[in-house]
Amino acid sequence: MRPALSTLVLMLPLAAAAATPLQVLHWWTSASERRAVEVLAAHAAAEDIAWRDAAVPGGAGQGAGKVLRSRVLAGDAPDATQIIGRSIADWAEVGVLLELDNVAGTWPQQLLPPVAALLRHRGHTVAAPLGIHRANALYLHKPTFDRLGLKAPTNWAELERTVAALKAAGVVPLAQSSEPWQVAGLAEAMILAEGGVALHRALFVRHDPAAAADPRLATALRRLRQLRGWIGGAAVDRPWTDEVRRLQRGEAAMLLMGDWAKGELLALGARLDQDVVCSTWPGTQRQHLYSIDSLGMFTNDYARSPAQERLARLLVSPAVQADYNAVKGSVPVRRDTDPARLDTCARDSWLSFAQGAAQRAPSMVHRMATDEASKEALVDELRRFFLDEQATPASLQQRLAAVLRTLPQRATDD
Repeated sequence: MRPALSTLVLMLPLAAAAATPLQVLHWWTSASERRAVEVLAAHAAAEDIAWRDAAVPGGAGQGAGKVLRSRVLAGDAPDATQIIGRSIADWAEVGVLLELDNVAGTWPQQLLPPVAALLRHRGHTVAAPLGIHRANALYLHKPTFDRLGLKAPTNWAELERTVAALKAAGVVPLAQSSEPWQVAGLAEAMILAEGGVALHRALFVRHDPAAAADPRLATALRRLRQLRGWIGGAAVDRPWTDEVRRLQRGEAAMLLMGDWAKGELLALGARLDQDVVCSTWPGTQRQHLYSIDSLGMFTNDYARSPAQERLARLLVSPAVQADYNAVKGSVPVRRDTDPARLDTCARDSWLSFAQGAAQRAPSMVHRMATDEASKEALVDELRRFFLDEQATPASLQQRLAAVLRTLPQRATDD
């Protein structure tokens, strides 16, 4: 009999007999993500915490979310779990997250402001941050670009010329899966490029039905349809790790993916600025479509609270922030990060995120902009449009307006 998904866990050995075991549920299962987990487990062991790994495969954490909900309902919550965006407030509202005020007193001074704000619910800190991901990153296969004399496109016209040159040379322009979350991530970047942060927030944070009629959204959707012809053949559901490998092998020239792809490229042996070049999706150079990883601690066993608090404090420390994010591909959450010590991709990401709220857009796909149910409804509509060549931008705009009217309305972007 095939084991239940909740039993598909990877168990790391206990650090020491005296260490307090904490089980951590997450969806970090790729090569680079496993390395990042090993970094965290090693640091935890030095604090007498035995990291017990409960990893659930699946891109964007959909499988892990289902396992978490079933375990909480069964009274078997993990000690800690990977938790993102609006999910923090959802779980805190239920009253199952440990308040970390004992260790978070200095976090508002240490953390970048949007990170510190995300972790708080009803006046209490209820999660510990790990890193900031940029979801509008564009990766280029440098040998291909050098061979054809191409440069990173910075606007749509340049992108079209780049694609034409790649196709003329027999190169697949864009690595792209038709997995729902990957398609929606591409759509998010297109909308950000055409409508900026304001339109993105109107659609995905405030759920404003009037925003669906914006002509800039129509332009983004027409261009999304155009991209459908740049992926080299029929749309196929492939894991994001497969798309990263296609880029690394030169089977496609470009890849739009969050900077977790950078961590995976490094794990595959790719060299930044030599084999692969980081850029941003054309038209979003000054904007940061972000996702913030964090861990929430569950209150199922208060005897473990001291160890949970030690783990939370540890995650924010400069050493863990530097070591973890260098492997994961993300950037540190601390204000005192020295950009000069980051690689070229991370430096641009950190500086872009830190520059101000007007340039930051919370990712809908990665639960930063909206709740889980709203995200799923929006992702389904975007993917349906991407796959159905008969669907028109106008028809999708009408469908999005109808969907947005059913979702929770927010008066502000906060």
